[in-house]
Amino acid sequence: MRITLSLLRVVPVLALCIILSSTTLLAGQQVLRFLKPQKKDLKPAIVLTAFGTSTKAQKTFDFMDHEIRKAFPGYEIRWAFTSQIIRNKMNAIYKKKNINKRLYSLPEVLASLKADGYRKAVVQSLHVFPGAEYMHMINQAHMDGMSISIGEPLVSQWEEVHELLKGISKDFLKAGEGCNVFAGHGSPNTYNAPSTAVYLAFDRLLSVHYPNCFLGSVEGVPDRKDALDRAKRCNGDKVRMIPFMLVAGDHIMNDIMGKEPDEEGEVSWALELERAGKKVSCPQITINGEKLYKGLGFYHVTNEIIIEHIKQALADL
Repeated sequence: MRITLSLLRVVPVLALCIILSSTTLLAGQQVLRFLKPQKKDLKPAIVLTAFGTSTKAQKTFDFMDHEIRKAFPGYEIRWAFTSQIIRNKMNAIYKKKNINKRLYSLPEVLASLKADGYRKAVVQSLHVFPGAEYMHMINQAHMDGMSISIGEPLVSQWEEVHELLKGISKDFLKAGEGCNVFAGHGSPNTYNAPSTAVYLAFDRLLSVHYPNCFLGSVEGVPDRKDALDRAKRCNGDKVRMIPFMLVAGDHIMNDIMGKEPDEEGEVSWALELERAGKKVSCPQITINGEKLYKGLGFYHVTNEIIIEHIKQALADL
């Protein structure tokens, strides 16, 4: 009888505990549902991924952003910058000037998109050649729970190379006037990236189709000496520097077109040629009353090629 009474007392307590536990579990599930990003029926996001710049050439990105957004209305478009040095420098400047802006890395942008409910994204390369920075971008372009497609760099198909050259050739000096030196970035290493072979093949293509055009690179081959020696020997007294970089930033402003020797006494490409008797120029563009050197990002043909690469990447998702 005592056992029965004890059981009668215990059973209601157990039942109450079960009810309370179930209620707590249900409440916990509701909290988890609230905290967990919800899948949404959203278009894939587009992440424009560039090395970055800390110069006024940032306006190139603004121009490209406008062109690309026109081509993809209704899509979420965000920017990522792979250079930590550039991000740190610009974010410190924004903070000091109380500017409500921040540069983010590719992993940060992908994490933010996932938190906002996106499950598909195109990571579009804003690199010219498939160099070390492009490979670095590919290594970072992943996020658990997201399907990600990679958009190819600007120079990825030889047919597009010819299209690009045709589009920018309006800024070339004609053969009778002088020569053009393509100023590329170049790849400093001989491994990990196919860009060195592409640079050499591109230089060969120029020599066949544009005999008064030469390729040089800041960090790689063909190098500065190779390009400038050929420019000094070319017919005519004019040399035009063609920035073969998406953004004509620090390298173009200082290494290529600098007006004064640097701290170590090294002169720019332009100064060396001027001392050799050449008249040096560089294509420019005026944006909101300010003159800027014309990087590839300012040409409509460049943006058309990149837009096509984004479409191809979207189709792969």
